[in-house]
Amino acid sequence: EKFNTLDAFIVLFTVLDIYVLGPLTNGEKSDLTVIRAARFFRVLRALRVARTLELFTELRVLLFTITASFLALFWSLVLLMITMLMAGLILCQLVSPYIEDFDPSRIEDAEFQRWMFERYGTAGRSLWTVFEITFAGSWPSLVRPLVEKVSVSFGFFFGAYVFLVVFAMTR
Repeated sequence: EKFNTLDAFIVLFTVLDIYVLGPLTNGEKSDLTVIRAARFFRVLRALRVARTLELFTELRVLLFTITASFLALFWSLVLLMITMLMAGLILCQLVSPYIEDFDPSRIEDAEFQRWMFERYGTAGRSLWTVFEITFAGSWPSLVRPLVEKVSVSFGFFFGAYVFLVVFAMTR
């Protein structure tokens, strides 16, 4: 009964907007945002009917499961972000001595130090690189130069990171 009254008001105001106010405003739009909100509640009413149908039981279970998992998803993302931030800060600190130890006589060192600074030179750059390692799958191209030109110990660090974070936490 109440919804029928609501539907009647929506139809009445829509007719009023289109056929009465439209010609009076010379084609300019009138502001009836309240009616749009009422249309939204009308759609919700249609969804309420779908909830009672036996056909949508599996869909309701699936939607309930998804909404119930949002809190766990949020805390998983917080844990992943903290882990990535810690790894980025550790990498920034580990690489900084190699960036600061500049030998201008070796051009290849200057190019590699520029590469290290662009990837690991600041906390933000290092965090972005760790983000790429975690989600982009391009970690070999970001790790191999450090392992080959700086120290093999970076291989152990990145191996542990990829194993624990990329494979264990995200998959």
